[in-house]
Amino acid sequence: MAEMSPFRSALEAAVNARHSRLNPFTEKWVKGELSRAQLGAWAAQHYQYVSQFPRWCATVYGMCPDPDARDFLLENIIEEESGTKHVDLLIRFAEACGVSRAEVESKPQLPTTRGLTAWCFEMSHRPFHVAAAGLLVGLESQVPGIYKRNLPPLKTLYGFTDHEVEFFAIHIEADEVHGERGYQIVERHCTTPALQAEAIEAVRQATEMRWQYMTGLHRAWVLKEEL
Repeated sequence: MAEMSPFRSALEAAVNARHSRLNPFTEKWVKGELSRAQLGAWAAQHYQYVSQFPRWCATVYGMCPDPDARDFLLENIIEEESGTKHVDLLIRFAEACGVSRAEVESKPQLPTTRGLTAWCFEMSHRPFHVAAAGLLVGLESQVPGIYKRNLPPLKTLYGFTDHEVEFFAIHIEADEVHGERGYQIVERHCTTPALQAEAIEAVRQATEMRWQYMTGLHRAWVLKEEL
């Protein structure tokens, strides 16, 4: 195995410094301390992120100078949008929690959810290396680590079926590949210290935005604070 570059190490350190697998909401989740209503509230908020992610990828695709990276982004979009759409798998989980499709699609965003989705929209219009670092490394590479913690207790502690939690299982597998490709693309395009510094900052911002989004869920649905 090739030795990890200092830049790759710095990217991974930026992700791990604020990884949402350790957020208080995740900790409540994995201990079985959330109700189905609280899990359904998560699904309704997460819909606002998942439903828009392909469009952010499409924006990045449109300004991508790298044919290999364009192929990857297109694969990502098609995977999300074709066949059984990932957003439909999320709604299936929400329905198992007692939240209807209509409720999911009409729920207002919490301020922290709105902050994340607005940041993602803005990031998708940044220069390609910054957008790729923020969306693919800073956000998408976190998903397997979060869902590997989330999925087992959904079945063992909360009593969901494999069919009901397919959304999580499919993202663990897919996003391990997506995350690694994201790292490779960012490494390939950040060839100067200045570009690398911009990418690391984009990753740092992404992890902070996802952490604040998760913290908003904890404050609203666990601590019952008004946001």
